[in-house]
Parts: sequence; C-alpha cells; structure tokens
Amino acid sequence: MAVEEKWKANQEKVAFTKQFPGLTLDWQTCEGKTVQAVVPLRGKQGATVVVFTDGSFSIMPPLAPEAWEFGQALIDARAHLEPKHKEAYVEYDRLVKKDRDALKSARVEKIVGAIQNNLEQIPELKDRLKELVKEWK
Repeated sequence: MAVEEKWKANQEKVAFTKQFPGLTLDWQTCEGKTVQAVVPLRGKQGATVVVFTDGSFSIMPPLAPEAWEFGQALIDARAHLEPKHKEAYVEYDRLVKKDRDALKSARVEKIVGAIQNNLEQIPELKDRLKELVKEWK
C-alpha cells in the first residue's frame, strides 16, 4: 500500500531529524558555546535556528518543537550546518526523497482508486479520461 509506505517514510524522516547530529534541545548543553548564526525558521513567526561554531544547533524558542520544525530547521540552517554534518545531510536528503516518492505513489494510488470506484456510476468518466490521455500525447 502506497499510503502506508508514505506514512512509514515520513515517520523515518521525522525520527532521523529528531536525532540529527548536533541537535541541542537543552540550554545547559549550549553553555559556553559560540554562536555562529541565527537563522529565522520559515513557517513559524519568532522562531529561529541558533547554529554554534562547533556544528551543534538549537531551535528557539526551545519549547517542544513539532516534527516539521526539526526538518525546517535543517533546511533553513543548511548552509551553516552541512559543512560539519555532510554525511547526515546525505541521509536526510535520501529520506526526504523517499518521503516525496512515497507521497507521489500514495497520490497515484488514491487517484486510480477513485477512478476505479466511480467508473460504473459515472460512465462519462471513461470518455473524459480518454480525452485527457489524447491531450497529453
């Protein structure tokens, strides 16, 4: 099932982002570190990614970040983090691609299922599909 594969791919990506090398979620670990960059977190007003010179980083405010915030932090601060975490970004990119591919497959499965389930009740659907296929050729 493509939908289940999409769910699993997303879960795998989220689990990886929450374990990304250098991720720091408590202030005690940040003590004594030098800030390299403060990058605004797209999609969340007032939130930032603080990147330290040793390659570690944190998401602020340090409330329990949601899953999407971990991924967005990796995207937004990539220029600062990737030089110190190249292998982790290779894995992250692989998981993002796997998630996108699974989403595509799930969408195709859903569309094809909807067509199959409605062909009997809507006979003109078959003719419309044939017209669309001719348009795309």
